[in-house]
Amino acid sequence: MRTRFTLNGESRELETHPMRRLLDVLREDCGLTGTKEGCGEGECGACTVLVDGEPVVSCLMPVAQAEGCELVTIEGLGGDHPLQRSIMAEVGAQCGICTPGVVLAAKALVDAPRKPTLARVREALAGNLCRCTGYEAIHRAVLAAHAERHAT
Repeated sequence: MRTRFTLNGESRELETHPMRRLLDVLREDCGLTGTKEGCGEGECGACTVLVDGEPVVSCLMPVAQAEGCELVTIEGLGGDHPLQRSIMAEVGAQCGICTPGVVLAAKALVDAPRKPTLARVREALAGNLCRCTGYEAIHRAVLAAHAERHAT
């Protein structure tokens, strides 16, 4: 089956089985290895990507569901999003397995004009597990990135 979608701003068309996991298509067919597999069961959030602007765990999504969608992976942020800088400044990453998923899950909070509360940050990241850093540095990073992004 041919699947068409926009990936990090570029139109893509792939010939692949419709039930292959989006995670595998991104990593193996598209060569975008920033999206990580943690659990393979949708529990850890390491494989989070944006599908039409919404965070989705790509290990549970068949590629057929991406037909016509706009997909953004960590590579699509280009390394210069305030959240990426803030995660590093606040030491919110250690091993790095969870980091791409955390960044994409929190991106909407950082980009939104309204400052998120700590409770909202915790809620938005509840599906992203981190085994190395704990969460305080990640939460600080999200709040700091929002402040940077919306500084006047």
